[in-house]
Amino acid sequence: MKLQVHSIHFDADMKLLEFIQSKLNKLDSFYDRITGGEVFLRLDKGEKSKIKSKMLEVKISLPGAVLFVKEMATSFEEAMDLAIEALKVQLKKFKEKTQEKINPTRMVLMTMDMES
Repeated sequence: MKLQVHSIHFDADMKLLEFIQSKLNKLDSFYDRITGGEVFLRLDKGEKSKIKSKMLEVKISLPGAVLFVKEMATSFEEAMDLAIEALKVQLKKFKEKTQEKINPTRMVLMTMDMES
């Protein structure tokens, strides 16, 4: 998957970039037609908090759709794990919808089996 990582107002180290790439490459096992993706990394300093929380946004391009996830956590790795779980759910739903469009008789047969 072609991936662009944008770290806004800071420089991300190579270890973090490799971690993000490896996590997003695992999404190919859920849906193999992913065409590309963008990741935005931001440091978000709250008004009352001196600790900077990490904000991660992931945009995945598919044929006919774009999936988007935005997560906040204390570390980018934790935010990436949360984003991957959300993307897995979105990919499964997208895949089910495309399968229903391609093969609508399959759904009818499945409901007939459940009634029996």
